[in-house]
Amino acid sequence: MSELIFRSEGLTKVYRTGDVSVYALRGVDMRLHAGELTVLLGPSGSGKSTLLNILGGLDRASEGRAWFRDHELTAMTDRELTAYRRDHVGFVFQFYNLVASLTARENVELVTEIARAPMPAAEALAMVGLDHRLDHFPAQLSGGEQQRVAIARAIAKRPEVLLCDEPTGALDSKTGIQVLEALERINRDLGTTTVVITHNAGIQAMAHRVVFFADGRINEVRENATRARPAEITW
Repeated sequence: MSELIFRSEGLTKVYRTGDVSVYALRGVDMRLHAGELTVLLGPSGSGKSTLLNILGGLDRASEGRAWFRDHELTAMTDRELTAYRRDHVGFVFQFYNLVASLTARENVELVTEIARAPMPAAEALAMVGLDHRLDHFPAQLSGGEQQRVAIARAIAKRPEVLLCDEPTGALDSKTGIQVLEALERINRDLGTTTVVITHNAGIQAMAHRVVFFADGRINEVRENATRARPAEITW
């Protein structure tokens, strides 16, 4: 079994508004393994995004502990979390957040300018099949192409972990499959630990490991003995 890259014990997140408390996570114990592609599956509001935000250093737990390798995320200062996000984590969200006035290459270079040992922007874009679109602006790209630029931007700093929150949520099946193919290639060729949140149950077939969420808890963890290619997924 591969080494652990993330683990948590009793991870709890409570949002409070006045006298109302909403539990997003309810004591989650979890293990994610280095080099794997893991899918977090469950309905909206089940805690998937909250967990990902805590693992990515974007949010803090109310109770419990979480680690990245041997580093306790839940004990880090804000400055330490900023350095952790910069040096170790790439993020991909449902909406691409590209700068409209910059080309694909320039959008990726926003990250390479601050990373410690980045890959060239053109190389990152080639990894996602966009080496022919380097000098196109977001308005000249399809939704799937824009999402692949966002993935290239995330991987250009060579992160150990790529965290993806509904990366195909705004896409049709054809372009969604192209995005999944890019994520699979990055996981396979670069060895990047990849975590994908989705409500699309078909995507679980391409994962090494599937984590099922409901009501702020993990209901089941399943390993796939065989994995489907993105083109084989039922959308």
